[in-house]
Amino acid sequence: MSSVTHHKIRPRDIIRKRNQRLKAVLLTILILGLSAFGYSWYQHRNWVSTDDAFVAGHLITVKAQTEGSIVEILAENTQTVKAGDVLVRLDGTHAKIALEEAEAELAKTIRDIVSLTAQVDTLDQRIALRKASLDTVSHDLKRFMAAAQEGAVSEQDVQHAKDRMRELEASIRETKAEKNSVLAQISGTTLARHPAVEKAKSRIKMSYLDYQRRHILAPVSGVIANRRAHAGDNVKPGSSLLVIVPLENVWVEANFLETQIAEIQPGQTAEIKVDAYGSEQLYHGKVAGLSPGTGSVFAVLPTNNATGNFIHIAERVPVRISLDPEELKAKPLLPGLSTQTRIQISEAGEGVLSSSVKVEDKAYQTAIYDKELDGIEQRIQKIIDQNSNRQHD
Repeated sequence: MSSVTHHKIRPRDIIRKRNQRLKAVLLTILILGLSAFGYSWYQHRNWVSTDDAFVAGHLITVKAQTEGSIVEILAENTQTVKAGDVLVRLDGTHAKIALEEAEAELAKTIRDIVSLTAQVDTLDQRIALRKASLDTVSHDLKRFMAAAQEGAVSEQDVQHAKDRMRELEASIRETKAEKNSVLAQISGTTLARHPAVEKAKSRIKMSYLDYQRRHILAPVSGVIANRRAHAGDNVKPGSSLLVIVPLENVWVEANFLETQIAEIQPGQTAEIKVDAYGSEQLYHGKVAGLSPGTGSVFAVLPTNNATGNFIHIAERVPVRISLDPEELKAKPLLPGLSTQTRIQISEAGEGVLSSSVKVEDKAYQTAIYDKELDGIEQRIQKIIDQNSNRQHD
């Protein structure tokens, strides 16, 4: 015969065991929390971070430099172009007309100067003729005066000869003055270097530049964005047509609170996470420099704290961070992307006012305008040769 043992359930024991388990769980959570806090503090104690940071880059606006109507667009948004590529073509009618007018003005100027040179020769001949007449009258006067003593010539004839001499002498002086006036306009320079010719040549060069610039070129290599140009548009100098973004030269503009910048120095290491690529992709960089003022100072409408309506708000200071070129090649960044940026302030950096920013990159210079006047000197010399009787320097 089997016996059954009955155990009496005691609520106090159950509550006590449950409390013990709860305390164990809470203690475990507390230990894990303290460990995580300690680890986080240890890992981040030498860093300052901000999520008010964005990728920045060169946004190069391409503008028209001459007037004309757009007849062809050769670049579209997202396309990659190289420096010197033709982006937009203008009809160039106004520039062509201005160039033709300038060339006609140079031709006229050359002919006017050649005419002045010929005028000097004419005046020399006139002076020589007046001098010959003066010599004749002078000889006649001597004979008249000798004959007058014998009564063969009247006093009236003698006086007429004297008056004629004074008239010729005055005419010679007048012609010499006219000659000197003409010489003042052409002497001391060659035909090609005459001030009037130089002025006409300058007009040709300016008109030639406008004519050449009907082809709007890419000043740098990059990606096309924000195209505003449309076929048929009439544009004037300064009209914005499109934007070129050189993606190989971007950086991060991190805006740190004024309470965070005390230990930030150029040269310190920075780590950047970009929202577009998630937390797994980490970019590395260096602090390149600090802005010489807070963002509010350079705002279009800066705040005026002297008005009396003052509320203390922590200002932010832009910090420029250069990025690793190799990492940019592997995963390019676009201007405007949001980032989470932190700087290791435990590192010894350079002086706060120093900067490692260089302006030697291709985005800071262009050579597309260096050869715009190629061939213009030969064109000008041809006009000079065609409108003068001989070759000039």
